[in-house]
Amino acid sequence: MSICAPQPAAPDSEGSVTHHQASSPTSTLRVISWRDPLVEAFGFDPRSSYVERLWLPVIGPTCTWLLRRLAALLERSETGFILDLENTARALGLGGRQKRDSQLARAVTRCATFELARWQGAGTLAVRRMLPPLARRYLVRLPSELQEVHDQWTTAQRRTGSLDRQRLRARRLALGLVAMGDEFDTAETQLLRWGVHPSLAHDAVTWARVHPAWPMTEGNHGMRPVS
Repeated sequence: MSICAPQPAAPDSEGSVTHHQASSPTSTLRVISWRDPLVEAFGFDPRSSYVERLWLPVIGPTCTWLLRRLAALLERSETGFILDLENTARALGLGGRQKRDSQLARAVTRCATFELARWQGAGTLAVRRMLPPLARRYLVRLPSELQEVHDQWTTAQRRTGSLDRQRLRARRLALGLVAMGDEFDTAETQLLRWGVHPSLAHDAVTWARVHPAWPMTEGNHGMRPVS
């Protein structure tokens, strides 16, 4: 499989910068994190229920699963990694050897179109680890029931206090659910029902995996273990 990555910008005859696509295919991509503090603070993990329910109808399942996979890999390698496109296509159920206009190639292009990823020169793709809330121009195209789901999450977020207090509350709830024997997927669903912000719900159950027996209390700096 190959993807045509854009070439770096080059000056034209008048000295201005012109961006153009190259036709040089590649079988691998270097993937790095697209750092955006605002989106990372208030956005949604690609593996969260928010993205599954609201972003997926907009960008499609292939793009969604690609972002989920890249988010997991970026957690293991903060400085980035080399993505084998052929193996990735097979892992996502997209078949064997494919052409440059394959489903995976189109998914990469779609991620860039929706500003969920962007090219950093030829062969390097910067990917958001957290997705922003769905823009209104996309939200209005969704079925009314999904628009209501979005409104419920937005309202719940407004009613809660600061980000640190939200995170503390979500982690306390997650620890309680895990202690009562809930599976992690079930715990995340229950947190959403209780009005926990989707990105915080995912963070909380992920945190609870590592700290299943770590009671928390609120201190001057947000969260600390109970002594």
